[in-house]
Amino acid sequence: MTPMTADGPQMSVEEFEQLERHAPETVRLEFVNGRVQVKPVPDGNHSEICMWLLEQCMQLRPDLRLYPERGLKTETYRKGRARADGILVPKGSLKGHGEWSDADTVLMAVEVTSYDSDTNQRDRVEKPDGYAAAGIPVYLLIDRDDCSVVVFYQPEDGRYRREEKLPFGAAVKIPDPVNITLNTEPLKEFAD
Repeated sequence: MTPMTADGPQMSVEEFEQLERHAPETVRLEFVNGRVQVKPVPDGNHSEICMWLLEQCMQLRPDLRLYPERGLKTETYRKGRARADGILVPKGSLKGHGEWSDADTVLMAVEVTSYDSDTNQRDRVEKPDGYAAAGIPVYLLIDRDDCSVVVFYQPEDGRYRREEKLPFGAAVKIPDPVNITLNTEPLKEFAD
């Protein structure tokens, strides 16, 4: 394996994918910014939030599908591997894809924060940059730490140029190409 240096990854993407294939089912690995990361297994409230969003998307945009726990090729030149809590794509877009999909058809990536020490760096810093670099138009962060929903959009040069943060309970407008408004009042129930 390639060792981590100040300006290099811990290993190649191919080495990571081999490692990830052999990891136990109870361990979810990601390769973000050249580092292997263990993604926490979701708790019940995390799963309920994901299901709430899935139902909202199905009702508001029946032409789209929100796939949970989907592996994505992210970052510049697809050198990262992120396991998004959800990706929103046009119906049928994942046909023929392997475990790690290109982000070309992804309209929105979704993360729900977990209560672990890496949440701030992973979900609020690294994931927005990785998703923006992959050209994903919208990144939706449901942040249970401060009971907010953050919409990142307009990716350009590896960063989202726009960001809107609203409290649980607000009507959250998700811009084009998703173009839906979420009533986030039910999220208050899952804040703990």
